[in-house]
Amino acid sequence: MTDEVATFRAMLPEGGRLLGLDVGSKTIGMAYCDAQWSIATGAETINRRKFAKDLDRIRTAVSGQQIVGFVVGLPLNLDGSQSKQTQASRSFAQNLQQLDLPILLWDERWSTQAVTRDLIAVDVSRKRRAEIVDKMAAAYILQGAIDGLAAIA
Repeated sequence: MTDEVATFRAMLPEGGRLLGLDVGSKTIGMAYCDAQWSIATGAETINRRKFAKDLDRIRTAVSGQQIVGFVVGLPLNLDGSQSKQTQASRSFAQNLQQLDLPILLWDERWSTQAVTRDLIAVDVSRKRRAEIVDKMAAAYILQGAIDGLAAIA
């Protein structure tokens, strides 16, 4: 597990899909990217339960989508300091290590706000925004990370 893009890149095989996760207290947004690491797409939002059940769902995604690594959003405070949610996301990522895949912790300070702003701009209803914001935030996080990977390639 790392927060350094170059270190994460060194742990990855050449190509393969990545799974982006926006870990919240009630839901987990999931997004995938293509095997060439060029575009991220929101996939689903799962309701949080016990970690074992969340892990089973993620394990299913890993095997079904041929995932080679994770990008987990790290919600830092605006000043870069850590919060309780930052620690919760770190703990979640540490528990994900049992799947034995590389994990990148990605600064996601503005992901939900940026996605919400974009959805409002295209006139998505409040109800629909609530349904999709987490998986879209996961895609935003993952896209930032794959853009970072492209910059070091």
